Amino acid sequence: MTENKKNVIIIGAGPAGLTAGLELIRAGYQVTILEKDPRYVGGISRTVQYKDYRFDIGGHRFFSKNDEIVYWWYQIMGDDFLKRPRVSRWLYQGKFFNYPIQIGEIIQKFGFGFAFRIGISLIYRQLFPVKPVDNLEAWFINQFGDALAQPFFIQYNQKLWGIPCSQLSLDFASQRIKGVSVWNTLTDSVRKMFGKKTEVKSFIDEFNYPKQGPGELWERVAGIIQAQGGKILMGRDVSRLHLEEGRIVACEAEHDGKTERYQADWFLSTMPYNQLAKIIRPKLSESVLIAADQLKYRDFVTVALVIDKPFISKDTWVYTHDEGLKPIRFQNFRNWSPYMVPNDHQTVIGLEYTCTFADEFWSMSDEDLLEQGIQDFLHLGFAQREDISDGAVVKLRNVYPVYQVGYQDHVQTIRQEIDPISNLLPFGRGGIHRYNNTDHSMMTAMLTVKNLVAGERLYDVFQVNQDAAYHEEDQAALTD
Repeated sequence: MTENKKNVIIIGAGPAGLTAGLELIRAGYQVTILEKDPRYVGGISRTVQYKDYRFDIGGHRFFSKNDEIVYWWYQIMGDDFLKRPRVSRWLYQGKFFNYPIQIGEIIQKFGFGFAFRIGISLIYRQLFPVKPVDNLEAWFINQFGDALAQPFFIQYNQKLWGIPCSQLSLDFASQRIKGVSVWNTLTDSVRKMFGKKTEVKSFIDEFNYPKQGPGELWERVAGIIQAQGGKILMGRDVSRLHLEEGRIVACEAEHDGKTERYQADWFLSTMPYNQLAKIIRPKLSESVLIAADQLKYRDFVTVALVIDKPFISKDTWVYTHDEGLKPIRFQNFRNWSPYMVPNDHQTVIGLEYTCTFADEFWSMSDEDLLEQGIQDFLHLGFAQREDISDGAVVKLRNVYPVYQVGYQDHVQTIRQEIDPISNLLPFGRGGIHRYNNTDHSMMTAMLTVKNLVAGERLYDVFQVNQDAAYHEEDQAALTD
């Protein structure tokens, strides 16, 4: 590739965008990253600083089966990676119990009657499964039986996604909870009794975590990119991509009320895939724009509270299943890292809510959201109102790609017109509408860079799966 073809625009400074940026800098490319947020890099893996307190948008574990990704992390963080134990529980009917589910604990806390119903319903569904298994609700029922599936999986995921599980694709199960079943929870418990580690990724006992939160890693990556000549321009909301003869020739971004124009040889995009389809000019076909409207993302609100207590629980996080509780989960950031809290006598927790932009919850004032968070936290029983001394609210758009039934068809419709654009490469969680973890999003970035350097699409990044493996029969011989 000639030298005058090495100018690259990357849309988005999240984990995928920054990974691609650093890899391209290392390969000798000129990189400019356009980030919509005016302050933070890292996307949803940012660490928000409020006064002297730090908290995440969700909790971000650094664990991967991919050695290349793990090595990459350690290159950046070195000794500033902490090894943290995973201590997570579920709250249901006012009782806390461990995740993954332990049958003995279910019997102890909910009685033999409930355990018996679980067993009977599981046997029943083994004999008379729901058919066809073409949605997430059917999969949960067949995998766990009605008695366990309804309160612990179906109702919870409806709160998380805002739609019934019967409208969610099976892809969610294959990516996010692969290997999880009643049988695996039992065998996993036995393995632990003999001091063996779990083999199911969802059951991982420990993980790495930066001292100052995941944002610390991405801030360092951004610093390296800039120190080596790359540009990261904050507060740039990309609003147009100009298409001529099968190539993007320029993009426009809004900044401080003005429209800026950028030209490059390559354009890499991590922006939501549905938005990407809508900003290309001339417009793509009506069928593509209709498909783009059908792709949905779930938005996110974090309410962080400062608790004047050095210890509130052993948990790193708790899934909140109790009826009447609006958050899907709460994080205990002191247990993620003591460096997130500036003193020894306080704790910072984060309550997490999913919603849809402009709905009733999203539209609440910060004052009302703080009060909602306080009420929900008091329900957990870890503190009194007088123990809560401060708080902050953070809202983020397009955090979770929704796997509604049929979403794959909408993605494929869009791909038919975006894939032929030779110098436009979408990747990352939002960029390909794939609910990947950080390591998998990074893998899509690394493969995208390989495609760019090669000048051809050797890898289909849409096929990067939950185990960070790349499956492509035609490319089975490729090893780098």
